[in-house]
Amino acid sequence: MISVDNLTKSFGSHVLFERASFKLNARERLGLVGRNGHGKTTLLRLIAGEELPDSGTVIMPRHYRIGYVRQRLAFTRNTILDEGMTGLPDQEVGHYWKVEKILAGLGFSSSDLQRHPKEFSGGYQVRLNLAKVLVSDPDLLLLDEPTNYLDINAIRWIERFLNTWPREVMLITHDRSFMDKVVTHTIGIHRKKLRKVTGGTEKYYSQIAQDEEIYEKTRINDERRRKEIEQFIDRFRAKARLANLVQSRVKQLSKMKKHQKLEKIKTLDFYFRSLPFPGKHPLTIRNIFFAYNRRHPIIKDFSFTLNAGDRVCVIGKNGKGKTTLLKLLACVLQPQQGQITYNPNVTMGFFEQTNIKSLVDERTVAEEILYASPALDKRLARNICGAMMFSGDEALKKISVLSGGEKSRVMLGKILVTPLNLLILDEPTNHLDLESCDALLAALDSFEGTIVMVTHNEMFLHALANRLIVFQNDGINAYAGSYQHFLDKDGWYEERIAVEASQKEMSKDPIKLNKKEIRRQRSEIVIERGKVLKPLKRQITRIENDIDRHEKELSERNREMQTATLDRDGKRIAELAQAIHRNQSAIDRLLDELEIASANYDKKKSEFEKMLGKLDFRPVQTAR
Repeated sequence: MISVDNLTKSFGSHVLFERASFKLNARERLGLVGRNGHGKTTLLRLIAGEELPDSGTVIMPRHYRIGYVRQRLAFTRNTILDEGMTGLPDQEVGHYWKVEKILAGLGFSSSDLQRHPKEFSGGYQVRLNLAKVLVSDPDLLLLDEPTNYLDINAIRWIERFLNTWPREVMLITHDRSFMDKVVTHTIGIHRKKLRKVTGGTEKYYSQIAQDEEIYEKTRINDERRRKEIEQFIDRFRAKARLANLVQSRVKQLSKMKKHQKLEKIKTLDFYFRSLPFPGKHPLTIRNIFFAYNRRHPIIKDFSFTLNAGDRVCVIGKNGKGKTTLLKLLACVLQPQQGQITYNPNVTMGFFEQTNIKSLVDERTVAEEILYASPALDKRLARNICGAMMFSGDEALKKISVLSGGEKSRVMLGKILVTPLNLLILDEPTNHLDLESCDALLAALDSFEGTIVMVTHNEMFLHALANRLIVFQNDGINAYAGSYQHFLDKDGWYEERIAVEASQKEMSKDPIKLNKKEIRRQRSEIVIERGKVLKPLKRQITRIENDIDRHEKELSERNREMQTATLDRDGKRIAELAQAIHRNQSAIDRLLDELEIASANYDKKKSEFEKMLGKLDFRPVQTAR
């Protein structure tokens, strides 16, 4: 268990969090959310020991090992496999098969394993860093945007990997779908505090909204009560016979806590301006061919008709041609064979992953937006800046000082300048935080034009796609229907092959054992089951006993509270209120622990039952 207590961290006058506390318990997978720049990465660095807090402590068990994926790339071996093996713990040195399995899951082919790390793109080098951490078998995995630079196949693989991870995880990601499938708890940095809830992001944000609603109602009621007291004091201050009452009100007023009005948090709030399209087909692709190397074409003999109003998502492994296809559609590249025919009424907006390099460092945000269109005036440019969360003086910041996420918002702002009827977007969620991704999804959903988009975010795929272009098995195919329809009908080749191999393995005749060997194996499984399940059962019993004890105490204190209320014993009422709160908090915490412990017990018990079940059905080798 890790305990973070009263943590404060600031950079100059900018306070990230103040006296923030939380606990990371055994086997929890904790999703960390919050706006960009609010301190998520800094919190991971504090836990990893790479930053020091201004005050507060991070307490963890002795010899507790942390695996943290660093963005710094430093390779010391000549092959991908040898570099990956440097991450193995001492007791597993030489276990190359473990490294091979994880590298394959992250998208490295068998031929890649003997290549030098520096031959690969930055994205694949980051994957190699991730692989080294995953094979190191740490007690805690700290993952900061692990889905960046991963394609959808690798994201689905790491999702399955983390769901079977037997220890603790802390995860930052802008992919809400990925986070919700992986985490057991969500913690957020909100108003310089940390708030942790059991469950996914929806439960967290619902709880935050509920807390803020209660706070605001309490603040309004307190303000109204404060004004009433102040009016009483002003009205009767001069009346001697009411001096005691006035003095009582003065004391009451001095003890009242003043609740400050909550500062409005800036959120991305925008929409793409739609231009009517008087036609059926914005563009038509006929038998196009494109290759950077003629012997290995990226796109070969591909035809496709884009319908008005389509939401087409382009998916597949990295390096297979998704971005190239979008550049062809956006006229950045020209097909080497075939043709793309555009309806003359098409007005297109193109967002590309590397477009942020086109921003001019010396310009301000407002200037970049203003120069995006000759027809734009300063007032509208500032309005678009505001929609992109660059209000007031923020719009005067130089491009050179912006983060990657802020630059992506500037690029989106430039697309908003012109009314469009065709949006072509290449991974627009990269560098956006989770809340900004939600705003982008809402803006795309309400856009009345046509969308063609590359994305690995399965939430976007499920919410938007009505057609798909899939790069798979060195080919490119179009699918009509939703992403779920694709998964149900064909799905991802690697996953399908893995399932088929597993089914084939299960269907094979098991090795025949004699009765003595079956009894021996059964005995070993039963002994191991006892070693694993007994401590878990004791843990569950202890938690249940603690809950029962606190519930009995709570019941007794509620009875005492009734008595104290009748006796009008203010001091006793205050003491009991605090005790009741402690009991209730303890019960809530123990119920969360019980839920996790019970799920762990049931999972382990089921695994042993399956092992015994398979043994029961093994054929017995009889003597001849």
